[in-house]
Amino acid sequence: MALELYGHPFAAFVWKPLVAAYELQIPFVFRMVDPEHPEHLAKMAELSPTGQFPALVDGDIKITQSNAVVEYLNQLGQSEGLIPTDPQLALRARMLTDVFDDYVAVPMQQIVAEALRPQDQQDPRRVAEAKANLDRTYDWLSRQIQSEWAVADRFTIADCAAAPALFYADWVHAIPDGPLKDYRTRLLQRPSVVRTVNEARPYRKFFPLGAPDRD
Repeated sequence: MALELYGHPFAAFVWKPLVAAYELQIPFVFRMVDPEHPEHLAKMAELSPTGQFPALVDGDIKITQSNAVVEYLNQLGQSEGLIPTDPQLALRARMLTDVFDDYVAVPMQQIVAEALRPQDQQDPRRVAEAKANLDRTYDWLSRQIQSEWAVADRFTIADCAAAPALFYADWVHAIPDGPLKDYRTRLLQRPSVVRTVNEARPYRKFFPLGAPDRD
């Protein structure tokens, strides 16, 4: 039975397992979670405590949370994998994954969430705080990314997290020129990321702030 990945192609946290699966060349069936597929919405309500995607089903094995899904895919992969074998590098990869999730993707989503509110309910202070948090993280990451990929010269789980986080973050609050922006450019040239970006293109009209004419 084929793996089933539940999510939406435009969702940042769904990009992570998509990139991982393409990197590891693991076949799967994508289950679109949207109003046109109520059966998949119902399945997500079963798979996740909040109904938030992604989730992976492999027979009797059911996994939610993007990082856990990527870790599971990594166990199935026949290639070198996305988790370094060196314990210290593995720890750094997981640490940077959390940084991209918590300090890039989350404030980016806060800015988007404000844009989705009715205009009279939007709070500019929340947007300003989120942008300030992004600025601090951009500066920190610019000093951390000193090689081709997030962890030395190898594509890892951290890069799977960085790709969607930096892709959308630059849309809502531009990344300054420098190492981090150069790293984003390299990510967007990686075949697994290119494929994921292209699959999401039809849904750019849903971006509430307006998708820029680039990327």
